Amino acid sequence: MLADGQDDPLDFSAVRLARAYRDGELTPSVHVERALERAHERGAKVGAFSCVTDDRARTQAERAEEMLLAERSAGKTPAPFLAGIPLPIKDLVEVEGLPFEAGSPALAGSISTRTDGIAEDLIAAGTLTLGKTTTSEFGMSVFSESPLGAARTPWDVRRTAGGSSGGAGAAVACGIAPLAHGNDAGGSVRVPAACNGVLGMVTSRGTVSAGPHGLDGPGLARHGMLARTVADLALGIDLIAHARPGDSFAGTRPTRGAGCGATSSVEASLAALDARKVSPLRIGVLTSPMVAEVELAASSLDAVERARSLLEALGHTTIEIPAPMTPKDWQTFMPVWAVGAASIPLPYGPAGSAEARAGEEAAGVGALTRWLRGIGAEVTGLEYAAAIARIQELTRRMAEAWESFDAILTPMLSEPPVLADRIPDDPREDFDFQSRFTPFTSVWNMNGFAAMSVPLHRTVVDGIELPVGVHLGGTRPGAETTLLSIAAQLEALDPWPLLVAP
Repeated sequence: MLADGQDDPLDFSAVRLARAYRDGELTPSVHVERALERAHERGAKVGAFSCVTDDRARTQAERAEEMLLAERSAGKTPAPFLAGIPLPIKDLVEVEGLPFEAGSPALAGSISTRTDGIAEDLIAAGTLTLGKTTTSEFGMSVFSESPLGAARTPWDVRRTAGGSSGGAGAAVACGIAPLAHGNDAGGSVRVPAACNGVLGMVTSRGTVSAGPHGLDGPGLARHGMLARTVADLALGIDLIAHARPGDSFAGTRPTRGAGCGATSSVEASLAALDARKVSPLRIGVLTSPMVAEVELAASSLDAVERARSLLEALGHTTIEIPAPMTPKDWQTFMPVWAVGAASIPLPYGPAGSAEARAGEEAAGVGALTRWLRGIGAEVTGLEYAAAIARIQELTRRMAEAWESFDAILTPMLSEPPVLADRIPDDPREDFDFQSRFTPFTSVWNMNGFAAMSVPLHRTVVDGIELPVGVHLGGTRPGAETTLLSIAAQLEALDPWPLLVAP
């Protein structure tokens, strides 16, 4: 059922919770206990976490409280605005001393000996790492169904939470945390955002560093955030958007204030989202699937029409446009994705070898992962280079076709969140099913532009209300601010339900 979310601090947005701390209404040490209780209770119902880290979160809450006390002392350094805010980290990112299993039996029981840069940023800002959130195996699926567990949407726990950041989406949707980290190489932030009725943004290529330990590779995978409100999402993106030495992509950074800075810069950042200050924009409307041939559900098209009507009421111009690429063009993505799977270092021998196949199967590595690794092992160097070149050609085609537009509006998914028992067991059928379910998202991983899911619409299936998102895609690097501003206008004009209790 829908939760009220008005008076209980557990249901506060990050912005409201941060202000409650500063007003003396609440302390992180008190709040963390109730947040952990909800993580164990609601989190278990939706499969949100691969592990809940009670002791670490309590220690972090004490540190955040010290930061906030120092802020109130004359002459002391202001605390990071998000200090004391629960913000779990996806289990594809390493945090020293915590389990790192990536949804795979191949890593079951492993403990990280280092902390990735993105986690360093979140921890340094004083946020509370309630736990590691559930992911599909190595993030290879848009469903968070892994050999180690599965995440479900709190709107209907029979249905997938999407993936691969499914646990993050479920945790935000049911009020465990107002913000959660995710990453996205084919829709893995935006798909769970849509399935859980929350916001999700993948940043532009180069906006968030993969360093110091991670590598950029072909630039398909980027970090992002999931949140219930646009203001929270903006602050989360601000927190992680910066460069590190050695980055392969020198992306354009958002021009808003830093979410990890003082309250004054945060206020300026939030003011930039004022819906009244957004100039009229040109927005392309595209409903022809670009990833797979599929008939879109009426609810997916209705969501786009709802968004279009609202945008026009806000003074924007919307124009129907053709797709600049076809599902056949999209097949370029497949060799690069498969090579990524084959490149995962597993202790069973070279991917695709008889030894590796036997070892992976014996260990319980999922059928989809094994199938993708086998395909990737067969891709030659020349084929991989040709695929990268073709992606760049398609990116140029898209950029030229969309040059006169500020954003592109598409359906988010082909249908509402699917029943988990509909996901095929056969890996080839599974992959094809995923492609039909997400006929737009991975295009923005190919072109490197920011994109987001906005939970604007809802539909009823078998008597149960389910969320239906719309997809807003950038048309050039550094589009985060434009997309957030559009979402803020939609939120102000047609707000969505903020919380769903499983």
